[in-house]
Amino acid sequence: IHCLCAAQDLVKSHLMYAVREEVEVLKEQIKDLMDRNSLLERENSLLRSLANKEQLSQLHAQMRSAGSSGGSSGSPHTSTSTA
Repeated sequence: IHCLCAAQDLVKSHLMYAVREEVEVLKEQIKDLMDRNSLLERENSLLRSLANKEQLSQLHAQMRSAGSSGGSSGSPHTSTSTA
C-alpha cells in the first residue's frame, strides 16, 4: 500500500509540474499576443488617420465583399499590418 501511495504521489507531482510549465508557456503566449494586438491596433489607428474618406470607403467595401464571399475577412488587415 505504501508503494502504491508513493507512486501516486510521484505521478501527481510530475503532472503538477507539467501543468505549471504549460501554464507558464500559455501565459507568455497570451502576453505576446496581447502585445501584438496592441501594436496592430495602434498601427491600424495610425493608418486610418492617414487615409482619406475615399480610401476608407474602399477598404470597408473590400472587407464586406471578402466577408460575404467566404474569404478571410482579416486579409485587408493583414496586408496593412505588414506595411
